[in-house]
Amino acid sequence: MNYLTYTYLLTPLHTGASTQAGNLLGIAREAQTEFPYIPSSSIRGKIRSLLESNPSIQAEAGSFFGERIKNGNQPTEGEVWFADATLLFFPIASFSHQYVWVTCPLWLSRWNRWLRNQYVTQLIEECKSQLQNTSKKVVASVKGKQVFLQGAILKEEEISQLDAKANYWDAFKEIPDGNGILNLKEKLVILADQDCAALVEIGLQREVRIALKTDEKIVDGGSFRSEEAIPSETVLFFPWGMKPNKDETPTQTVREFLSEVLNDRLQFGGLEGLGRGWTENKTVPIK
Repeated sequence: MNYLTYTYLLTPLHTGASTQAGNLLGIAREAQTEFPYIPSSSIRGKIRSLLESNPSIQAEAGSFFGERIKNGNQPTEGEVWFADATLLFFPIASFSHQYVWVTCPLWLSRWNRWLRNQYVTQLIEECKSQLQNTSKKVVASVKGKQVFLQGAILKEEEISQLDAKANYWDAFKEIPDGNGILNLKEKLVILADQDCAALVEIGLQREVRIALKTDEKIVDGGSFRSEEAIPSETVLFFPWGMKPNKDETPTQTVREFLSEVLNDRLQFGGLEGLGRGWTENKTVPIK
């Protein structure tokens, strides 16, 4: 059985990259697009840690995820798989609307690979046609004489309006709303892929951290770094699935517990002591 989990960021998320550039502590990025993401290894590791910390299902969890090399024993194949969590909606500052959520045909297409929703397919094709063959710069539910996206200004005639009664909105109903904050029917903007990539790069959260001397409020030997994070109110998704029980060891209890975990709040990534990475999650089966 395969599932789709939606992850709504309640706080900024920092997923460490494998390399650093100078004093920049970057985040994990896709090799081909440079979009930030949550690696599947981070998701799997976090969930495995949670399940194995529960004494009542610890033994089941080991069999379910696959036994590690230990005491001379060989590793075993697990019964669950996880894919990377990729972007679906990204918040962007707007002078006219406080902030809006942006997406693009690429993100929607990745999402619809798993949904296979005919109405979302139609939406994607309509957006591609509008953005490539007309003078429209965005397809959006946002309204106004002018719409600001960071420093860019969109005029009313450059916006193709989404149909508020279209069937594709039903597919969005499964997405967690951040306790009522997510409002796609009034604040969604669909851009061309390259424009969306540019806004994501601008919209990443960046902070400088400085270590001070213990007895003076001055920098301790130039000890500072800049950290990147995916901002709160971002929506990502990741597919995952469970295989049939592979041997005589029952794993039904851990399977039920996993479904509960992936419909609850979880903390991913680093900087946990700073409250980074808190997420609201909702899981739906893939038909």
